[in-house]
Amino acid sequence: MTHRPRKRFGQNFLADPDIIRQIVDAIAPLPGQHMVEIGPGLGAMTDPLVARLGHLQVVEIDRDLIARLRTRYPAGQLTIHEGDALAFDFAALGSDLRIVGNLPYNISTPILFHLAGFAAQVRDMTFMLQKEVVMRMVAAPGSSDYGRLSVMLQYRFRMGHLFDVPPEAFRPAPKVMSSIVRMVPRLLESLAAQDEALLAQIVAAAFGQRRKTLRNTLREFIDETALSALGIDPGLRAERLSVGDYVAIANHCATVARA
Repeated sequence: MTHRPRKRFGQNFLADPDIIRQIVDAIAPLPGQHMVEIGPGLGAMTDPLVARLGHLQVVEIDRDLIARLRTRYPAGQLTIHEGDALAFDFAALGSDLRIVGNLPYNISTPILFHLAGFAAQVRDMTFMLQKEVVMRMVAAPGSSDYGRLSVMLQYRFRMGHLFDVPPEAFRPAPKVMSSIVRMVPRLLESLAAQDEALLAQIVAAAFGQRRKTLRNTLREFIDETALSALGIDPGLRAERLSVGDYVAIANHCATVARA
């Protein structure tokens, strides 16, 4: 039975056996590990993952693909969670999770922010995404790719761009280059923000108008004198600040709010 990829689910199925082997080797699954695959699709990575792990959990939204998976794998090898990964409660699966998958490119940013909320339950995450998104995820301060996604994910994770995957590795072939990225949660005790929700608000405001300086974008949170006292030039733009700079601003604002 042939499955026609559905645009509304952002389906592009990995088909190159050498690339599949390279990705699975990079994930390095070991028997008994608690792994979850998002969007198993036609099972290109599912097969070798099940072979190495013994048992795999998957989250899939497409009912046709779910029916194929149920026919293909016994329950002892594969546990299927039917639903949208954007709304899925990964914490319900337990702790020490290894989450992997070829994430739908059309919802990559919201699903990354959703997954970040489960970092405390995660050992690591390895994903295939559009290369442009991965470059934003791992970007350093001062680069054009550095933005809200960079700051918020790098605050919570150590990030690594592993390698690129060409369009011809997929069926159908997307119009963009893809990349593999690894995300390893930082230890909770190393997270310095007193109020992570406030940090998120400040970062969103700073990058909301990239061409404006901090004295303008952050005026609702902090004045120029306080920025200067933190060693931050109010005349800088958002992309010039490190993750630590944003944490310092957020902690100052949190302290003032409590006073």
